Amino acid sequence: MTTARKGTVYLVGAGPGDPELLTLKAADLLATADVVLHDDLVPQAILDRAGTQTRVVSVGKRCGSRRITQEQIHALMIMEARRGSSVVRLKSGDPLIFGRAGEELDALEKAEIPCEIVSGVTSMFAAAAAARKSLTDRRSASKVILTTAHHASNSSGTDRPSFWRGPLPNDATLGIYMPGRDLRALAWDMLQGGMPPELPCVVMSQVSLPGEDRRTTTLGGLGDVVPGPAPLLVLAGWPLADRPEASFPEFAQTEFAQTAARME
Repeated sequence: MTTARKGTVYLVGAGPGDPELLTLKAADLLATADVVLHDDLVPQAILDRAGTQTRVVSVGKRCGSRRITQEQIHALMIMEARRGSSVVRLKSGDPLIFGRAGEELDALEKAEIPCEIVSGVTSMFAAAAAARKSLTDRRSASKVILTTAHHASNSSGTDRPSFWRGPLPNDATLGIYMPGRDLRALAWDMLQGGMPPELPCVVMSQVSLPGEDRRTTTLGGLGDVVPGPAPLLVLAGWPLADRPEASFPEFAQTEFAQTAARME
């Protein structure tokens, strides 16, 4: 069993939400830490794993409802560690995937605070599992691209900043974190970049939680999908089709596919 050390900060991945998807190490640290500083997206069922001695503090930053700045989070971590507390900085998914871990690591290093990273299951991988789709099906994809669209405006004007430019490689699966609720604008960006309207897409809401919702569509129909509650994810790519090798027959001629066939 891992025990949280005094004066140390742990950047811990809480996973996509299901407490059973916590790593054993994450669960041990939650049970033994003096302080837990958590994001808004971490559900109560995971926070309930904290020890009776643990102070649990929300440091969440939701779009349109920012209660604390990133610099204030840095200051809290450093202050608690210097007081001799063991600190768990609890992040949804994996700390190193769109979790500002780089900024927090820099701040802790500058303050000479010991720090450890504990990986978690990122929500995109949990979404693929829930949809029963391989992101790297060797019949159709040899790469995964993870991106975020959170900086894109919800307006539909021509001056709206685009989150994506250029076509999607035919042998790639695209995972979009924080796509926003304007899926029509998201689809417009992807179509304007050169992605085909028949490209399979999956919209996932509250992955691994009791309210999980999945909508299967194509890029051409993505704008008509009414998304479920946050957090949202969008996946796009030929591996999401029922028969990926049939959806993208050109893939059968690639060197990757030929190598995979020889390995069978």
